[in-house]
Amino acid sequence: MADEENEQSPYTRPGFIAAAVVVVGLVVAGIIVGVNIVTRDDAEPAPTSTSTPSAAPSTEPTADAGGESVCGLAGETLEGTVTAAPEAEWPYQGTTAYPVSSTFGPADSDASGVRTCFQHSPEGALFMAANAIVQGSDPSTATAWAQYALSEGQYRDTLMAELGEGSGAQGRMTIEGFRILKYDGNTARIDLAVGTSSGAEPVTVSGVYELIWQDGDWKISTDVAQPLNIAAIPNTNGYTPWGE
Repeated sequence: MADEENEQSPYTRPGFIAAAVVVVGLVVAGIIVGVNIVTRDDAEPAPTSTSTPSAAPSTEPTADAGGESVCGLAGETLEGTVTAAPEAEWPYQGTTAYPVSSTFGPADSDASGVRTCFQHSPEGALFMAANAIVQGSDPSTATAWAQYALSEGQYRDTLMAELGEGSGAQGRMTIEGFRILKYDGNTARIDLAVGTSSGAEPVTVSGVYELIWQDGDWKISTDVAQPLNIAAIPNTNGYTPWGE
């Protein structure tokens, strides 16, 4: 049944990595529509009858989850959460502001402009997710970002194969708040509240990232078939306000 639902709905396709992020896409009459967006369902995802994915990252990551920061960023914290908005500067990529901190990251970038290296902490995972939602929805950085940000896992090849199927974010996005749903030092589940608009009625969506600490940085977990789950939400109640 899950296989049939995935075949029928374009929203369950994993090509969102390069384009999607979310969008947050097109807002028509207050309803989110678009291509290559992953939506949150009540059912557990099961892309094939022979695989055994779960709705959360594996508790036994496919690579060493420990190790020092890839760029020497200090402040490793292997447990805890974030209950107050971290201080950050908010420069823009296109029309969307993203957070930057000398403590939490990003602390490095490459020639393509992809921002990397986040602190091994709950705050570092939060900053990674907030930067991912911006870099992943900009066609100028989406592919290079995904090459770096996708972890080594059983679904990496599938996700990489579907890069470029979307056309990028339409309209504007604004990060409005966050929730740390899980953090154990090895993995993190970060829920971002994102306001979207494209000339129609504004809509707020929840984007939940599944992250894994791998090769000295936070990466998007490919141990699961849907490492980003998106759903429209009525308001940001329960989220810690955060933004520019």
